[in-house]
Amino acid sequence: MSNIAIIGATGRAGSQLLEEALRRGHSVTAIARDTSKIAPRAGVVSKNVDVLDAAALQAVVAGHDAVISAAHFSTIPASAIIEPVKKAGVKRLLVVGGAGSLLLPGGSRVIDNEGFPKEYKTEASAGAAFLNTLREEKDLDWTFLSPSAEFVEGERTGTFRVGKDDLLVSAQGRSWITFADFAIALLDEVETPKHSRQRFTVGY
Repeated sequence: MSNIAIIGATGRAGSQLLEEALRRGHSVTAIARDTSKIAPRAGVVSKNVDVLDAAALQAVVAGHDAVISAAHFSTIPASAIIEPVKKAGVKRLLVVGGAGSLLLPGGSRVIDNEGFPKEYKTEASAGAAFLNTLREEKDLDWTFLSPSAEFVEGERTGTFRVGKDDLLVSAQGRSWITFADFAIALLDEVETPKHSRQRFTVGY
């Protein structure tokens, strides 16, 4: 089993990743600014860290097999995650991505579509920039997993489709994935890497 650090472990995606990792028997260091809502339990070490404190983040992720970042893009630049992970000597970085940089039929990005909600544009643009930074990264074994357009609470089904750079849309015309099923896909990638230095996506 792996020793995994999860940045943003108290968020909606991060908390499901924590649950999925524990379900599979991994040891987890849960990292957030305030981890007080993470109940003490076997397999978890909680660490209060300001992710923008590079030295503190480097110290806390050192010695892990992989780091998963579920941090928001608009408040934390890519370098704030990538550089401390590299300096800590951790080779694998997996990132909870966004759907904005996925491609629509015709090749345009979701974020560039006329109907893209303005309130999500800042976060989505920062997510696309993070992905572009990773694509230039030579040292880390990185993976960026984009959810579908709707990233929502819901049941853990274990049944979903996997794609690469194109937005997945169901036969009913909906593009969506639950946090719980997204967590399955990302932990599958931790355990059996298939998308080294690549972005991929999941949806129903």
